Formats: sequence, C-alpha cells, structure tokens
Amino acid sequence: MRVVVDLAKCQDHGQCVFAAPEVFHLDDAGKLGFVAEPDGALRDAVEEAADVCPLQAIRIDG
Repeated sequence: MRVVVDLAKCQDHGQCVFAAPEVFHLDDAGKLGFVAEPDGALRDAVEEAADVCPLQAIRIDG
C-alpha cells in the first residue's frame, strides 16, 4: 500500500491525524507529514483518513 497526499490540496486540517495517527502527523509548523508506505495492517485506518479528509487530498495506491 502506498499513501499519496496532494499537498497542493491539503490545508492541514488534521482530520487524517485523528483517524490514523500511526501514518499521519502535523509537524511543529502545523504542516502534514505522513508515512508513504505504511504497514498493510493499517489499511482500514488509512482508508478512514482518506474518507474524512475534507478536501479529499489523500489517495491509496495498491
């Protein structure tokens, strides 16, 4: 599984951080960071994060 975030769309709302904190985080400047290739066991959480993103900036490949 590969996580792709369109950082041009992302406005750092952080909803994904609540849904999948093992994959998404906000840095000290409030900008989104993420694990591009998380463990497959986290797929449900990543799918939830993609669903709750207000701008639909998160895509899952594979």
